[in-house]
Amino acid sequence: MSNFTGCGTAMVTPFNRDGSLDEATFRRLVERQIKSGINFLVPCGTTGESPTLEHHEHIRVVELTIEVNQGRVPILAGAGGYNTARVISLIRELRQLGVDGILSVTPYYNKPTQDGVFAHYQAISDSTDLPIMLYSVQPRTNVNIEPATMERLAVLPNIIGVKEASGSIAQVASIKGRVPDDFLILSGDDSVTIPVIALGGHGIISVASNEIPAEMTQLAQAALANDFERARAIQKKFLPLMEINFVEANPQPAKAAMEMMGLLEANLRLPLIPIKTENATKILQVLVNCGLLASSPIENTSHALHGTVVA
Repeated sequence: MSNFTGCGTAMVTPFNRDGSLDEATFRRLVERQIKSGINFLVPCGTTGESPTLEHHEHIRVVELTIEVNQGRVPILAGAGGYNTARVISLIRELRQLGVDGILSVTPYYNKPTQDGVFAHYQAISDSTDLPIMLYSVQPRTNVNIEPATMERLAVLPNIIGVKEASGSIAQVASIKGRVPDDFLILSGDDSVTIPVIALGGHGIISVASNEIPAEMTQLAQAALANDFERARAIQKKFLPLMEINFVEANPQPAKAAMEMMGLLEANLRLPLIPIKTENATKILQVLVNCGLLASSPIENTSHALHGTVVA
């Protein structure tokens, strides 16, 4: 279980201008993460635009992660959604590839009851021996995993923890009071990593670490070591980046920022579209203020403003 503590990156998925997977860029991104000291990797989560990936693309992204990683850090692959049988089938394939665990977002749209949420994850748990990390993100899915349900799920042998992104620190505290000490609680929101860890959490699955993997890892590790002074200093410097990453729908801003940093082309798949001009300008200024760009030449925003979108 300790394999998934500290900071893990919810990896973006880079695309070519024709909409195909940009495998070369993705390989570079994975290597950059590992060399920056990231604790674990999370390919094909929702930050990776997984709902728009074809099945073979989902498998390929995970394959690429494994190939580049060569066992250096744990891999927590995304596999979730509202079709329980399909999720179970995907997990079987991911297990054959050799992932270390699964991150599984709650069913969305069909709004199951709490008993339905429990039955969904129980079926997933029964289907595999892989460690399963729950993902509760009510603002996106309209489905919460309530603390009482979390308590029930924590009893299942391979349900090892939760990425908690409900938006409620009170819920994090309630969960912590109900689950075993070794049940992992990871923040799903960069900006509240410190309070989640202070409540007994174990780290963060981060969007900002796509841009700043070393710094987000240092923040999480400092907080876990009770060095909150250092953690707060890192948070203060990079909070504007954590916030600007959600000025529009994730991962639109993160991809725009990464293009400005020279890491990828900010190509997206519908229904996501390139960010607005005024928001690109704001992102650029944040990157400069955070010391991630030495200057703010207008050409840094060119493709972020006019990136390719494919259906």
